[in-house]
Amino acid sequence: MTQVGFLGPHGTFTEQAMLSQTDLATGALVPLGSIAEVLAATAEGDVDLGFVPIENSIEGTVNVTLDTLAFETDLLIQREVVVGIQLNLLAAPDTTLDQVTTVVSMPHATAQVRSFLSRKLPGVSIEASTSTAEAARLVGESATPGLAAIGTSLAAELYGLQVLAADIEDHPDNATRFVVVSRSGIPAPTGHDKTTVVCFQRADRPGSLLAILQEFAARAVNLTKLESRPTKRSLGEYCFIIDFEGHLADELVADCLRDLKAKLADVKFLGSYPAAGHHGDTLRREAETAWRDADEWLSGLRRSIAPRSD
Repeated sequence: MTQVGFLGPHGTFTEQAMLSQTDLATGALVPLGSIAEVLAATAEGDVDLGFVPIENSIEGTVNVTLDTLAFETDLLIQREVVVGIQLNLLAAPDTTLDQVTTVVSMPHATAQVRSFLSRKLPGVSIEASTSTAEAARLVGESATPGLAAIGTSLAAELYGLQVLAADIEDHPDNATRFVVVSRSGIPAPTGHDKTTVVCFQRADRPGSLLAILQEFAARAVNLTKLESRPTKRSLGEYCFIIDFEGHLADELVADCLRDLKAKLADVKFLGSYPAAGHHGDTLRREAETAWRDADEWLSGLRRSIAPRSD
């Protein structure tokens, strides 16, 4: 049975998202204490797959996930999963909202309910936990009055808490992107794929980013995310992490990656995998057709060249 490591304990948003994937939900689920632990366990072979958050529509990148994939492991992304996030304020039974003095949760979750906290709980103390479910567990086991957590309704059930306030996220379209990672393997192309790479510059000089972007623009390859991250080597040294539509098996994508590898100090491939959304695929297919037509046109012209007389 496939072992799947995920950010625990039981009751996290990560677990809820993972359970939406039938093949993962039927595996041997292994809750781990932090995102770093999930990725390390996957890299070391303690679990077969890792399931971790990588991006939120409000707070942006989950840096520990992206940095670990980019700089510390050779894991490959196998798929992405995007789910809507509903955040709740959880507390011990019979607790009222005006009794809450301290709120504990994962920093990414706390940041997504700033407006609610400032309106309903001004001056409340904020404490950090490694996950939303860990926060719920702490509240469930604590005898401290006035302690509340931000977490899932599943966590409330698991740890004997009540939902003091439901759907407290600042933005109703709040969503988080998760990725499945493994030590090896590139999924077959589906026609609705995404690829992630890390681009390392040869030197910090004018036009470095433009030179990278031109490779994608020339082939009508659509970028879905572009982010600069410090390389951890020296102050001011950055790399570019890019998500784009298409698969390594696509001619244009392979051609683009070859040219990037030739002109940059290095390109780290983080995976080609099924995308959660299908937008942009028509543009890429049209570009591939145009390039094939252009190749045929050029081949036809070259066939007309007279042979050398010598």
